[in-house]
Amino acid sequence: MQSFIKNSLPEPIKNNSYLLEIACFNETSAMHAFNGGANRIELCSGKNAGGLTPCYNTFKNVKQNLSIDIYVMIRPCAGNFIYTDIEFEKMKVDLLSLKQLNADGFVFGILDENGNVNRQQNKILVNLAHPLPCTFHKAFDQTNNVFNALEDCIECGFKNILTSGGAPSAVEGTDKLKQLLVHAKKRINIIASGSVRSNTIAFIKEQTGITYFHSSAIGDTGDTASLEEIIRLMNC
Repeated sequence: MQSFIKNSLPEPIKNNSYLLEIACFNETSAMHAFNGGANRIELCSGKNAGGLTPCYNTFKNVKQNLSIDIYVMIRPCAGNFIYTDIEFEKMKVDLLSLKQLNADGFVFGILDENGNVNRQQNKILVNLAHPLPCTFHKAFDQTNNVFNALEDCIECGFKNILTSGGAPSAVEGTDKLKQLLVHAKKRINIIASGSVRSNTIAFIKEQTGITYFHSSAIGDTGDTASLEEIIRLMNC
């Protein structure tokens, strides 16, 4: 397992005009996120699955060595966002275990069989996470109606929604993202996600007014965030 030496990293430069969260699938990505000045990390595993709960040891190593907020993905398996009772119990156990290990927040999203936000199960997890903030991840874009889903997320107690406006990418979903920001009325943060890169972030911000962004900062191949791309994202 890679070991980080905090003092060897240069002081990151923060961009105060927006918040940047980097999805990190390994420890090297986490180091790059910190070194590049990102505001926080979404720590997960399973890039090809779209993000899964990371190994506890990975979290502990990153948390111990990097002074940056770490939100942890809670997702027990690949596939859809409808979970069996056993899978849901695993989500509760993982969340409570990682909370005890001093996670700064959590990222998850549960749908029901009708394509709506599963308010009952999500509320349970949000309550278990309290007082730590929770983000409803991009399962949001698979709901039947994003505006109804927005209200459901607020009712459940989520602080953030990760979304591309129901489109394949945030660039393609700018119209819906702008509408969601208006509908949110500052009751919840709308985080633009989906192919957010240094050559698209300024356009998305200009078109939507959104100031929260999520990117993996990964190139065409591999699963490690590019330090250079994170720096470019922070300097846009």
